[in-house]
Amino acid sequence: MIASRTNPKIKQVRALRQRKERDATGLFIVEGITHVAAAIEAGAQVEYVCYAPDLLTSPFAHELITRESAHGRPCYPCTSDVFESISEKENPVGIVAVVRQAHVPLDHLRPDTFGFGVALVSPQDPGNIGSILRTIDTVGASGLILLDGGADVYHPGAVRASMGTLFSKQVVSATFDEFIGWVKQCAYHIVGTSARASDDYRTAHYQLPLILLMGSEQKGLSAEQMSICDVVVRIPMLGQVSSLNLSVAAGVMLYEVLAHCKAS
Repeated sequence: MIASRTNPKIKQVRALRQRKERDATGLFIVEGITHVAAAIEAGAQVEYVCYAPDLLTSPFAHELITRESAHGRPCYPCTSDVFESISEKENPVGIVAVVRQAHVPLDHLRPDTFGFGVALVSPQDPGNIGSILRTIDTVGASGLILLDGGADVYHPGAVRASMGTLFSKQVVSATFDEFIGWVKQCAYHIVGTSARASDDYRTAHYQLPLILLMGSEQKGLSAEQMSICDVVVRIPMLGQVSSLNLSVAAGVMLYEVLAHCKAS
């Protein structure tokens, strides 16, 4: 039973809240029964699990720990006080896993296995990244491409918002220049979004393989980025606001693409 907040494993979990530590170690944290189970079931490289027996009341979670321990997965029990020091939740359920990041090169993706995806240019909100991954899963799309940095897909907020889909969908990071070369080589249909576009998203033509290209929350797509698109569309704003939240806009677009491609 880990009873000290200065235990090396506990200190590492706490440090992994920071991107600097995640980048340096290639590790990230996953908290919560659903999320930890999703990581394990998807075959993610789980380094170890920390749990608080006094907080963890779920029979399923206890069975998960028993099974993983039997298979040689390090599972460390902690006191409630120690666990609360590493949890980001006000009322933690009592389980967190440290997982190895998965890095897939962009040139490993091909239209036959990545036929319908989203590319985000420098997104700033980790929660948006996770929410978009979750919507990608709901429409049966292939995955997410993160271009030119921005927020970290392994940020706890992104992991939490993805609801486990981070482990079942392909996520790739690349530069925009790499993206341009890959798109040309694989002959993707690129659909961009912009409030300045003249085409309504409901009247555009969509065809697979397709990448939905979206800019950051603050800046959107630049003129150069829009120039590689086969079509740039807008979502009409009928009220007083001038734009939608990035994850909401992605959801609107993903379902529209799905409807068009199913109909064709």
